[in-house]
Amino acid sequence: MNVLTQQPPAPSFLGNRWTQLVIGIVCMALVANLQYAWTLFVGPMDARHHWGRAAIQLAFSIFILTETWLVPVEGWLVDRFGPRPVVAVGALCAGVAWIMNSYATTLPELYVAAVFAGLGAGGVYGTCVGNALKLFPDRRGLAAGLTAAGFGAGAAVTVIPIANMITRTGYEHTFLFFGILQGVCIFVLALLLRKPALGLASTAKKKFAVSRTDYTPGQMIKTPVFWVIYASFVAVAAGGLMATAQIGPIAKDWGLAKLPMTIFGATLPLLTMTLSIDSICNGFTRPLCGFISDKIGRENTMFFIFIGEGLALLGLMEYGSNPYAFMTFAALVFLFWGEIYSIFPAICADTFGSKYAASNAGTLYTAKGTASLIVPIASVLSATGGWNLVFIVSAVITIAAGISAKFILAPMRRHWIESSDSAAVDAASVAASSGLSHH
Repeated sequence: MNVLTQQPPAPSFLGNRWTQLVIGIVCMALVANLQYAWTLFVGPMDARHHWGRAAIQLAFSIFILTETWLVPVEGWLVDRFGPRPVVAVGALCAGVAWIMNSYATTLPELYVAAVFAGLGAGGVYGTCVGNALKLFPDRRGLAAGLTAAGFGAGAAVTVIPIANMITRTGYEHTFLFFGILQGVCIFVLALLLRKPALGLASTAKKKFAVSRTDYTPGQMIKTPVFWVIYASFVAVAAGGLMATAQIGPIAKDWGLAKLPMTIFGATLPLLTMTLSIDSICNGFTRPLCGFISDKIGRENTMFFIFIGEGLALLGLMEYGSNPYAFMTFAALVFLFWGEIYSIFPAICADTFGSKYAASNAGTLYTAKGTASLIVPIASVLSATGGWNLVFIVSAVITIAAGISAKFILAPMRRHWIESSDSAAVDAASVAASSGLSHH
């Protein structure tokens, strides 16, 4: 049954939920450069100021931590005030961050700009994903996946123009130009966003376990089922990040990075070609696996995808010395990994309701920050047991997460939703009867 047909009168073009979803996806694409284009600026900044790459990359770590850990606060603001003011402030922060980068002559200035960038990216990301979950209770996986894909694929459009502008006019001018352009565009789009109508959730399909009760973040974090979901997110994110963050060093160590590879008439160094294909897979998998999870259930999808991720990691370890096998298994690793950014927000809203979906999904999203703190372990593992140990540990973690999703999380979540919904119904009937007895 179509959700829209249940909401008389028919919504305007801007009020249409698909229009709102597209606006959110475009906002995500515009803010993606803060994360994905950063690497293009590191070399030119170091050449100009001689700060050292490690000191410059500390700004990126500050950005990731700010972006990740403040999403619950930004989500709470969205649930309270709607998406428009949060995305508008996010747009200003994103623009200010890159303008500050263009003028920064000391590392502390760069680090302050990274905080603004994190605020901007987190505000836009948390809002747009939260909005998608509320707008599409019947297609949460697909909606969250398309939105997350905007963040993954958005930078693909602008990476080449940014790289060319840095070469032509310097990194400072590029920061300034794109900072103003992206900030203004996101701000204008923010004015078009609408707060989703409550009550959409009641028309959601109940084919799988979906809660009829709305939980605040404070109530959510007191439930064991939330921490099982959180641990699963951390495990798969860490396993994937350990491997994906090391693709470059691994290719260099195996002597593959600069091998010329030709695909569809284009010849590029193997590492460049691999990273391009991996980015496509990383974006494509988010709506695809989100759509699949809407059809066959979240935990069933997690079971197949996470085990596939583990097997792809083991395949890369075993056969990766062959250049074609390296490219194939690296692509599969990204294909089986990127979907966590659609499935986990969707299962969160299914379990804890739509009303506080933005702040709840934001709280769960901190698992990405927790996972990023675990990633340096990969360097320690590679030093002690070589790359094979990194692959084996990552594979074991992700396969264990897949099995636990099917055999621990699924029955636990179903039982918890059934018992909490029946308790809510009992409480409502008690309140109704006591109200009648007063009359």
